[in-house]
Amino acid sequence: MEYTGSNYVGERKNGRLEGRGVYTLPTDTRYEGELKDGMFHGSGSLYFPNGSKYEAVWKNGLVIEGKYTFADGLTYEEDDWKYCDGYDRHFYTEIIDGLKPAGRSQLTNLIPPLKIPKGCYDCGDGFYNPETRVVNDYDNKFLRNADDDEHNWIVRTCRKEWDEHVGFQEKKPISL
Repeated sequence: MEYTGSNYVGERKNGRLEGRGVYTLPTDTRYEGELKDGMFHGSGSLYFPNGSKYEAVWKNGLVIEGKYTFADGLTYEEDDWKYCDGYDRHFYTEIIDGLKPAGRSQLTNLIPPLKIPKGCYDCGDGFYNPETRVVNDYDNKFLRNADDDEHNWIVRTCRKEWDEHVGFQEKKPISL
């Protein structure tokens, strides 16, 4: 663990992580629950730095069944998912509180949305700087370096700090 930056506090058996414990990854993601032979095994929950959590039953490091809850309290339900699917792009807060009046856009699930730093993008788990290709979380802590695929996806699809005129633009007449 000293080489990975992880931390473990809990029961051990024959020097291995076994029994109940808390395993913290270098990203501050934390597992609290049962372990067997150094793997998640039995009941346990992953707590993510953004406030979301994944509660599951594990067997030899693999999920048998689980439930993901977003930081805002919305629980992911695979069989009856009504949130941002292919047909309905409403935010959870829009489903709970209703839609905003015409002309008042809701750009994120947060009201008001976070202010994006100059020249950056909001990529869902933090802010992306295309010049440095670094994603920092919303508290400005390093998350990762973006590879080419992630860079292209963020630049193409994510909310940016600056405004651009979109929609119909009248063509200027060509002068001879």
